[in-house]
Amino acid sequence: MRTALRALAVTAAALFVATALSPAAEARPEPRAPEEFVALRSVDPTIIQEMRYTTAHTFMGERVDGYRQPVCILTRPAARALHLAQKRLLRQGYALKVYDCYRPQRAVDHFVRWAKALDDQAMKGEFYPLVDKSRLFEDGYIAEKSGHSRGSTVDLTLVRLPALPTRPYRPGERLAPCFAPKGERFPDNSVDMGTGYDCFDTLSHTDDPRIQGAQRANRQFLKRTLTEVGFVNLPEEWWHFTFKPEPFPDTFFDFPVDRRSVGRH
Repeated sequence: MRTALRALAVTAAALFVATALSPAAEARPEPRAPEEFVALRSVDPTIIQEMRYTTAHTFMGERVDGYRQPVCILTRPAARALHLAQKRLLRQGYALKVYDCYRPQRAVDHFVRWAKALDDQAMKGEFYPLVDKSRLFEDGYIAEKSGHSRGSTVDLTLVRLPALPTRPYRPGERLAPCFAPKGERFPDNSVDMGTGYDCFDTLSHTDDPRIQGAQRANRQFLKRTLTEVGFVNLPEEWWHFTFKPEPFPDTFFDFPVDRRSVGRH
Protein backbone atom coordinates (compact mmCIF):
# COMPACT_ATOMS: atom_id res chain seq x y z
CA MET A 1 0.00 0.00 0.00
CA ARG A 2 2.78 2.40 0.91
CA THR A 3 4.52 1.68 -2.41
CA ALA A 4 1.27 2.36 -4.29
CA LEU A 5 0.72 5.65 -2.45
CA ARG A 6 4.28 6.77 -3.16
CA ALA A 7 3.76 5.97 -6.84
CA LEU A 8 0.55 8.01 -6.90
CA ALA A 9 2.30 10.93 -5.23
CA VAL A 10 5.14 10.85 -7.75
CA THR A 11 2.66 10.72 -10.65
CA ALA A 12 0.67 13.65 -9.23
CA ALA A 13 3.82 15.71 -8.79
CA ALA A 14 4.88 14.97 -12.34
CA LEU A 15 1.47 16.05 -13.65
CA PHE A 16 1.68 19.27 -11.63
CA VAL A 17 5.10 20.10 -13.09
CA ALA A 18 3.92 19.31 -16.62
CA THR A 19 0.88 21.54 -16.18
CA ALA A 20 2.95 24.37 -14.74
CA LEU A 21 5.24 24.24 -17.74
CA SER A 22 2.49 23.91 -20.34
CA PRO A 23 1.97 26.70 -22.91
CA ALA A 24 -1.29 27.71 -21.27
CA ALA A 25 0.37 28.08 -17.89
CA GLU A 26 3.23 30.06 -19.40
CA ALA A 27 0.94 32.33 -21.48
CA ARG A 28 1.77 35.94 -20.92
CA PRO A 29 -0.92 38.30 -19.65
CA GLU A 30 -2.37 40.85 -22.06
CA PRO A 31 -0.37 44.10 -22.27
CA ARG A 32 -1.88 47.06 -20.47
CA ALA A 33 -1.87 50.73 -21.32
CA PRO A 34 0.73 53.04 -19.75
CA GLU A 35 -0.49 55.44 -17.07
CA GLU A 36 -0.71 58.23 -19.64
CA PHE A 37 -3.76 56.55 -21.27
CA VAL A 38 -7.34 57.06 -20.11
CA ALA A 39 -10.86 56.13 -21.12
CA LEU A 40 -12.34 59.22 -22.79
CA ARG A 41 -15.57 58.80 -20.85
CA SER A 42 -13.70 59.38 -17.60
CA VAL A 43 -12.58 62.79 -18.92
CA ASP A 44 -15.76 63.80 -20.77
CA PRO A 45 -18.87 61.60 -20.61
CA THR A 46 -20.82 63.95 -22.92
CA ILE A 47 -18.83 63.08 -26.05
CA ILE A 48 -20.83 60.56 -28.09
CA GLN A 49 -19.08 57.27 -28.77
CA GLU A 50 -19.97 55.10 -31.78
CA MET A 51 -17.02 52.74 -31.85
CA ARG A 52 -17.44 51.28 -35.31
CA TYR A 53 -14.69 48.67 -35.14
CA THR A 54 -16.50 46.75 -32.39
CA THR A 55 -19.29 46.11 -34.93
CA ALA A 56 -19.66 44.48 -38.35
CA HIS A 57 -20.26 47.86 -39.98
CA THR A 58 -16.67 48.24 -41.17
CA PHE A 59 -15.00 48.18 -44.56
CA MET A 60 -14.15 44.53 -43.80
CA GLY A 61 -17.69 43.59 -42.82
CA GLU A 62 -16.65 42.20 -39.46
CA ARG A 63 -15.52 43.19 -35.99
CA VAL A 64 -11.84 44.15 -35.90
CA ASP A 65 -9.23 42.21 -33.92
CA GLY A 66 -8.38 43.79 -30.58
CA TYR A 67 -11.67 45.69 -30.15
CA ARG A 68 -13.25 43.91 -27.20
CA GLN A 69 -15.42 46.71 -25.81
CA PRO A 70 -16.86 49.89 -27.35
CA VAL A 71 -14.66 52.22 -25.35
CA CYS A 72 -12.59 55.16 -26.61
CA ILE A 73 -9.07 55.10 -25.15
CA LEU A 74 -6.66 58.01 -25.68
CA THR A 75 -3.60 59.59 -24.15
CA ARG A 76 -4.61 61.98 -21.40
CA PRO A 77 -3.55 65.17 -23.25
CA ALA A 78 -5.63 64.19 -26.30
CA ALA A 79 -8.64 63.37 -24.13
CA ARG A 80 -8.38 66.69 -22.30
CA ALA A 81 -8.14 68.59 -25.57
CA LEU A 82 -11.31 66.87 -26.82
CA HIS A 83 -13.01 67.86 -23.56
CA LEU A 84 -12.10 71.50 -24.20
CA ALA A 85 -13.43 71.31 -27.77
CA GLN A 86 -16.62 69.65 -26.54
CA LYS A 87 -17.29 72.43 -24.03
CA ARG A 88 -17.09 75.00 -26.82
CA LEU A 89 -19.32 72.96 -29.12
CA LEU A 90 -22.00 72.35 -26.53
CA ARG A 91 -22.49 76.10 -26.17
CA GLN A 92 -23.21 76.21 -29.91
CA GLY A 93 -25.62 73.28 -29.96
CA TYR A 94 -23.23 70.59 -31.20
CA ALA A 95 -21.40 67.58 -29.79
CA LEU A 96 -18.43 65.52 -30.88
CA LYS A 97 -18.93 61.88 -31.85
CA VAL A 98 -15.94 59.55 -32.00
CA TYR A 99 -15.76 56.56 -34.34
CA ASP A 100 -12.29 55.33 -33.41
CA CYS A 101 -9.57 56.33 -30.96
CA TYR A 102 -6.56 54.27 -29.89
CA ARG A 103 -6.14 51.31 -32.28
CA PRO A 104 -4.02 48.29 -31.31
CA GLN A 105 -1.38 47.02 -33.73
CA ARG A 106 -3.24 43.71 -33.98
CA ALA A 107 -6.15 45.62 -35.52
CA VAL A 108 -3.85 47.20 -38.10
CA ASP A 109 -2.49 43.73 -38.87
CA HIS A 110 -6.11 42.60 -39.40
CA PHE A 111 -6.59 45.43 -41.92
CA VAL A 112 -3.46 44.34 -43.78
CA ARG A 113 -4.54 40.69 -43.98
CA TRP A 114 -7.94 41.73 -45.28
CA ALA A 115 -6.45 44.06 -47.90
CA LYS A 116 -4.30 41.24 -49.25
CA ALA A 117 -7.34 38.95 -49.60
CA LEU A 118 -8.44 40.41 -52.93
CA ASP A 119 -11.45 38.11 -53.28
CA ASP A 120 -13.07 39.45 -50.09
CA GLN A 121 -15.02 42.45 -51.33
CA ALA A 122 -18.24 42.10 -49.34
CA MET A 123 -18.35 45.79 -48.34
CA LYS A 124 -17.03 47.32 -51.55
CA GLY A 125 -20.43 48.76 -52.46
CA GLU A 126 -20.35 51.09 -49.47
CA PHE A 127 -16.76 51.82 -48.50
CA TYR A 128 -14.70 51.69 -51.72
CA PRO A 129 -17.09 51.59 -54.72
CA LEU A 130 -14.66 53.22 -57.17
CA VAL A 131 -11.34 51.89 -55.86
CA ASP A 132 -9.88 48.57 -57.00
CA LYS A 133 -8.98 46.62 -53.88
CA SER A 134 -5.56 45.80 -55.32
CA ARG A 135 -4.68 49.51 -54.99
CA LEU A 136 -5.55 50.00 -51.31
CA PHE A 137 -1.89 50.01 -50.22
CA GLU A 138 -0.62 52.03 -53.16
CA ASP A 139 -3.34 54.66 -52.75
CA GLY A 140 -2.68 54.97 -49.02
CA TYR A 141 -5.97 53.66 -47.67
CA ILE A 142 -4.30 50.76 -45.84
CA ALA A 143 -0.83 50.77 -44.23
CA GLU A 144 1.14 48.47 -41.96
CA LYS A 145 1.36 51.13 -39.23
CA SER A 146 -1.21 53.63 -38.00
CA GLY A 147 -0.89 56.80 -35.96
CA HIS A 148 -3.92 55.58 -34.01
CA SER A 149 -1.69 52.98 -32.35
CA ARG A 150 0.30 55.79 -30.70
CA GLY A 151 -2.80 56.82 -28.77
CA SER A 152 -3.28 60.49 -29.70
CA THR A 153 -5.22 60.12 -32.96
CA VAL A 154 -8.99 60.07 -33.18
CA ASP A 155 -11.61 59.69 -35.92
CA LEU A 156 -14.65 61.84 -35.22
CA THR A 157 -17.47 64.01 -36.50
CA LEU A 158 -20.08 66.54 -35.34
CA VAL A 159 -23.64 65.90 -34.20
CA ARG A 160 -26.33 68.58 -33.98
CA LEU A 161 -28.11 68.46 -30.63
CA PRO A 162 -30.39 66.94 -29.55
CA ALA A 163 -28.72 63.81 -30.91
CA LEU A 164 -31.01 61.33 -32.58
CA PRO A 165 -30.18 57.62 -32.26
CA THR A 166 -28.43 55.87 -35.15
CA ARG A 167 -29.91 52.50 -36.03
CA PRO A 168 -27.57 49.50 -35.94
CA TYR A 169 -26.17 48.02 -39.11
CA ARG A 170 -27.78 44.76 -40.23
CA PRO A 171 -25.21 42.41 -41.83
CA GLY A 172 -26.25 41.59 -45.35
CA GLU A 173 -28.38 44.70 -45.87
CA ARG A 174 -28.22 46.57 -49.18
CA LEU A 175 -25.19 48.82 -49.40
CA ALA A 176 -25.16 52.40 -50.65
CA PRO A 177 -21.99 54.25 -51.71
CA CYS A 178 -20.36 56.21 -48.90
CA PHE A 179 -20.38 59.33 -51.09
CA ALA A 180 -24.08 59.10 -52.00
CA PRO A 181 -26.41 61.92 -50.85
CA LYS A 182 -26.89 61.81 -47.08
CA GLY A 183 -30.44 60.51 -47.37
CA GLU A 184 -29.28 57.54 -49.44
CA ARG A 185 -26.14 56.34 -47.66
CA PHE A 186 -26.12 54.47 -44.35
CA PRO A 187 -27.91 56.63 -41.77
CA ASP A 188 -25.78 58.58 -39.31
CA ASN A 189 -26.92 61.14 -36.77
CA SER A 190 -23.98 63.40 -37.62
CA VAL A 191 -24.10 66.56 -39.71
CA ASP A 192 -23.56 66.08 -43.45
CA MET A 193 -19.84 65.94 -44.23
CA GLY A 194 -20.29 64.91 -47.86
CA THR A 195 -19.20 61.28 -47.28
CA GLY A 196 -19.61 58.70 -44.60
CA TYR A 197 -16.86 57.61 -42.23
CA ASP A 198 -14.06 55.45 -43.66
CA CYS A 199 -15.01 56.34 -47.22
CA PHE A 200 -12.12 55.22 -49.45
CA ASP A 201 -12.47 57.97 -52.05
CA THR A 202 -10.79 61.28 -52.83
CA LEU A 203 -14.08 62.98 -51.89
CA SER A 204 -13.00 62.28 -48.31
CA HIS A 205 -10.09 64.71 -48.66
CA THR A 206 -10.89 67.52 -46.24
CA ASP A 207 -10.55 70.30 -48.80
CA ASP A 208 -11.70 68.47 -51.93
CA PRO A 209 -13.07 71.26 -54.18
CA ARG A 210 -16.10 69.19 -55.15
CA ILE A 211 -17.39 69.44 -51.58
CA GLN A 212 -19.22 72.75 -51.30
CA GLY A 213 -22.01 74.48 -49.40
CA ALA A 214 -23.10 73.14 -46.02
CA GLN A 215 -20.94 70.03 -46.35
CA ARG A 216 -17.77 72.11 -46.78
CA ALA A 217 -18.82 74.44 -43.97
CA ASN A 218 -19.32 71.48 -41.63
CA ARG A 219 -15.86 70.12 -42.40
CA GLN A 220 -14.24 73.48 -41.83
CA PHE A 221 -16.16 73.97 -38.58
CA LEU A 222 -14.91 70.63 -37.27
CA LYS A 223 -11.34 71.30 -38.42
CA ARG A 224 -11.28 74.83 -36.99
CA THR A 225 -12.66 73.70 -33.62
CA LEU A 226 -10.11 70.92 -33.20
CA THR A 227 -7.19 72.94 -34.54
CA GLU A 228 -7.84 75.54 -31.84
CA VAL A 229 -7.26 72.94 -29.11
CA GLY A 230 -4.10 71.39 -30.59
CA PHE A 231 -5.21 68.80 -33.15
CA VAL A 232 -3.84 68.46 -36.68
CA ASN A 233 -6.06 67.14 -39.46
CA LEU A 234 -4.94 64.49 -41.96
CA PRO A 235 -5.78 66.16 -45.32
CA GLU A 236 -6.87 62.87 -46.90
CA GLU A 237 -9.53 62.16 -44.25
CA TRP A 238 -11.90 64.84 -42.95
CA TRP A 239 -12.54 62.75 -39.80
CA HIS A 240 -8.90 62.06 -38.81
CA PHE A 241 -7.12 64.28 -36.23
CA THR A 242 -3.92 63.89 -34.18
CA PHE A 243 -3.13 65.82 -31.01
CA LYS A 244 0.29 67.48 -31.02
CA PRO A 245 2.75 67.10 -29.45
CA GLU A 246 2.17 63.37 -29.08
CA PRO A 247 3.29 61.80 -25.79
CA PHE A 248 4.38 58.65 -27.70
CA PRO A 249 5.45 59.80 -31.18
CA ASP A 250 7.44 56.66 -31.98
CA THR A 251 5.61 53.88 -30.08
CA PHE A 252 2.92 51.64 -31.59
CA PHE A 253 1.00 49.92 -28.79
CA ASP A 254 -0.90 46.62 -28.91
CA PHE A 255 -2.96 46.43 -25.73
CA PRO A 256 -6.63 45.57 -26.47
CA VAL A 257 -9.45 48.11 -26.58
CA ASP A 258 -10.94 47.12 -23.26
CA ARG A 259 -11.75 49.04 -20.06
CA ARG A 260 -9.37 46.77 -18.20
CA SER A 261 -6.48 48.05 -20.31
CA VAL A 262 -6.70 51.43 -18.59
CA GLY A 263 -7.87 50.00 -15.27
CA ARG A 264 -7.74 52.67 -12.59
CA HIS A 265 -6.00 55.33 -14.71
